Amino acid sequence: MGKQLGFFIFAILMQKRHSYILFMLLSVSLLFGCSGYERALKSKDVNYKLKKANEFYDRKKWQQANGLYESLVPVMKNTRNYEPMYYRYAYSFYNMKDYLSASYHFKNYLEFFPTSKDADEIEFLYGYCLYKMSPKPSLEQQSTERAMDALQTFINAHPESPRAAEANKYIDECRGKLEIKEADAAKLYYNIGQYRAASVTYKQLMRNFPESKNSDLYQYMIVKSWFKFAGESVKEKQEERYANAINAYRELVDGYPNSKYLRDAEEYYTKADNIVKQLRNELK
Repeated sequence: MGKQLGFFIFAILMQKRHSYILFMLLSVSLLFGCSGYERALKSKDVNYKLKKANEFYDRKKWQQANGLYESLVPVMKNTRNYEPMYYRYAYSFYNMKDYLSASYHFKNYLEFFPTSKDADEIEFLYGYCLYKMSPKPSLEQQSTERAMDALQTFINAHPESPRAAEANKYIDECRGKLEIKEADAAKLYYNIGQYRAASVTYKQLMRNFPESKNSDLYQYMIVKSWFKFAGESVKEKQEERYANAINAYRELVDGYPNSKYLRDAEEYYTKADNIVKQLRNELK
């Protein structure tokens, strides 16, 4: 029993010793790494600083590389090494997932070096960074619209680029967000009883997104919105507004003959048609 206890204590001590050694090695490594960066950052030697920045970059030490490149930007303008340095500077933001800063510097790169052999790649990345900043559909979509514009500009300028298909995919995703936001607005109008606003918004939605897979749903909601709006209208306006519901139903039948919403829409059509006939009989 005593031997087993002694062995157990010895094992714990050795484990602690190994942990301490490992901790010290890591601390020394970090210390030397930081001191190398600080020494380079304080150096007045531009070539040395650029060399160290590139070394950090090649080792994927993006933050250290970025700090050194940033200090070199004002002193390396108009030199032959400025373009490759700025390329890596912009990319360091991208690799740190700082898409706002990356988009800014990618755009600067295109303005500084419009004839660069890397212009195709950088123009795509500029649009991609804006795409990555695109928020969820419930929020303002200015970044989404900017991303779509930038990616479309890239496609127009480089239609044969191998990245064109990827750019189109991102544009479709952005367009989907815009559609969801607009559809949610139309649905909200309907849910709070603003039926006329709902019908107008659903109609605009169909114009803005003519190839949407939900187009028949939007047309069906126009039928419902006009029917509900007519029911809440003064009697003098009801015939005209029920007629709008009937016309919307016919557009649904003509445009989407296989829609799953036809059966439900037909009920609104039948009710609206009967009410219109009744209203006309009352005027006789």
